Amino acid sequence: MNRFLAFFAAAMINAAGAAQAGCGESADACAVDLGTYHARVPDGPVKGAILYLHGFGGTGNGALRPNDWVDTALDRGYVLIAPDGLPYAEGRGRGWSFIPGRPKLRDEPAFLSAVRDDAAARFGFSADQVILSGFSIGGSMTSYLACGRPESFAAYAPVAGGFWRPHPTDCAGPVRLLHTHGWTDSTVPLEGRVLRGDDATDPQALMQGDIFYTLRMWREVNACHQLRADRYVTKGDFMRRAWDRCSEGSALEFALFPGGHVVPEGWADMMLDWYEGL
Repeated sequence: MNRFLAFFAAAMINAAGAAQAGCGESADACAVDLGTYHARVPDGPVKGAILYLHGFGGTGNGALRPNDWVDTALDRGYVLIAPDGLPYAEGRGRGWSFIPGRPKLRDEPAFLSAVRDDAAARFGFSADQVILSGFSIGGSMTSYLACGRPESFAAYAPVAGGFWRPHPTDCAGPVRLLHTHGWTDSTVPLEGRVLRGDDATDPQALMQGDIFYTLRMWREVNACHQLRADRYVTKGDFMRRAWDRCSEGSALEFALFPGGHVVPEGWADMMLDWYEGL
């Protein structure tokens, strides 16, 4: 019996270790000058990579725990890279420094580019084969990098996070972007919401932006002069619309699902099918 308990305990320890992302085969986080990140590597050939930004209060390690999208992406041959945001107050996890009007506590574009390059060198994929994605405030960070430095990543795939108010007045472009959002999301509603303050002229205001206004901005950035989408998908898990008659090298698609503030089941397959079809 004691031998069985010892074996069971060892198995649980090994399983717990497997759930920790670490730095590939190492249990420790990978490190670059501006911060740390975690990575998981597929068992078979590497096709590319997803650099994924965690949500409010999360961590890079927590973002890569086994789940639907993580398992799917690994099975499809993608290295998963999850940087650590900056620490909030003690006990509140981590986040990203980008919100308009707030002090920039770290050069996030430089950090994410350094993570991309370091991971490519460590794990054997090309730095120009990396998708930038993120959830919630990580999706917002993804959107701001797509706006300011669209050439930094092969494509952008924010989930449940967009711009904050005041919205950017212009973005570089073109961009390849798939935005995914829950129809019943009340944490980051499609129309945005006020978290603090009265309006965008209040220097202390904190306001989430309007996702539909953001889509209008992306259409302008990509020179999609038609308002109506070129393609609609109204069956399956996602309601999708796409704009095709736009700038060469661009891509723009919007996917709604009947859920709240989550990364929905099936997202990884849907997103990677989109990316691999570009």
